[in-house]
Amino acid sequence: MDTKVQNKKSKYKIIIFTAVSVLILIGLLSSSLLKKKSLNVETSRLSIREVKNGKFDDIVILNGKIEPLNSVLINVVEGGAVQEVFVEDGSMVKEGEPLMRIFNPNTELSYLQQETAIIEQINNLKNLKISLTNQELELEKEMILIQHDYIDAEQLHTLNKGLYASEIIPEKDYNKSLENLRYQNKRKEVIQTSVSKEKQARAVQIKSINEALAKMERNLDILRNNKQNFLVLASATGRISSFDPTLGQHINAGESVGKIDIMDGYKLTAKVDEYYISRLQPAHSGTIEFEGKTYDVMISKILPEVKDGQFQVDLVFKNTFPENLKMGMSFSIKLFLSETTESLLIPKGAFYQETAGKWIFVLSGEKKAVRRNIQLGRENPVYYEVTDGLNPGDKVITSSYQDYKNVEVLNLN
Repeated sequence: MDTKVQNKKSKYKIIIFTAVSVLILIGLLSSSLLKKKSLNVETSRLSIREVKNGKFDDIVILNGKIEPLNSVLINVVEGGAVQEVFVEDGSMVKEGEPLMRIFNPNTELSYLQQETAIIEQINNLKNLKISLTNQELELEKEMILIQHDYIDAEQLHTLNKGLYASEIIPEKDYNKSLENLRYQNKRKEVIQTSVSKEKQARAVQIKSINEALAKMERNLDILRNNKQNFLVLASATGRISSFDPTLGQHINAGESVGKIDIMDGYKLTAKVDEYYISRLQPAHSGTIEFEGKTYDVMISKILPEVKDGQFQVDLVFKNTFPENLKMGMSFSIKLFLSETTESLLIPKGAFYQETAGKWIFVLSGEKKAVRRNIQLGRENPVYYEVTDGLNPGDKVITSSYQDYKNVEVLNLN
């Protein structure tokens, strides 16, 4: 049987055709991978602005609210249920004026028991003091009697001495009166020493009793004053605010139930984006507009706690504050962060929400916009400051990039 011999030229053609096909496929894939992703958009949908040099006012606009310059919290010292309310929210009150009454039977009973115990101890100490005083009186009486006996013995001895010298009485009577005088003298000395020591000891006891009585009297005063804590009093003169207790409402000890606004001035409080937390300092100045006039304000306090991406600042009026101000009024505050400088500027726009200022679409001719990396610095309500990536005269797209986040080239129709 004959064997078929394959044509060598046909074999080479197949190899060449396969190699060419693979190279073409690789080229197509490479072209597809290297080609930038583009999107056709209508120019009417875009906001196109020009990058230019200009004066940059380093300011931030805040929304401030009028509050009193000074306030005092109304705190409940003794917890319990609200029994009576004497004033309404918004009323003017004077220092020491009753605001409401708290009722707590358990605490009142405890106070009554403590008061009874202290009074009982005071009475016991007073009785002890009276007993010591009476003992001292008895000793005084005994000393008077002893002194009297000594004088009698002394007088009798003097008389017997004269009679004995005149040989009217015998020696035996004279010696007896002499011995009695010695006895009474010795007795007087011993009793005087004993009484002196007892007086010293009693003086120490009475001093301790007096100190204990004074301490207990102070404790009793404190206890009675604490009983008055069920009556909540105004701690300052001013307008009461945020005060809305309800009869029967239970309030814990130390809880705040409102505040008293001291009407000695006003301040502005404002929330600031955390972006500015490292840039703001006390004494930064600003302005507000009210009834056609401009008033200067400055930061007096910065509360560094960040909540929901914001922190709070307090501002005070530099010179005078406007008349007819009312609590809760809102103002737009123009706050100056630094001096005006010459900078390269981009008008603010919605593009920043998707790019965070790291890139932007720059027009390349009239029919195309290309994505470019940039760096932005400071910002104010109108402009971003450009620090790198753009040149004066560049035209950029500042509208939203919501549909262009993964696109590198925009074809403009």
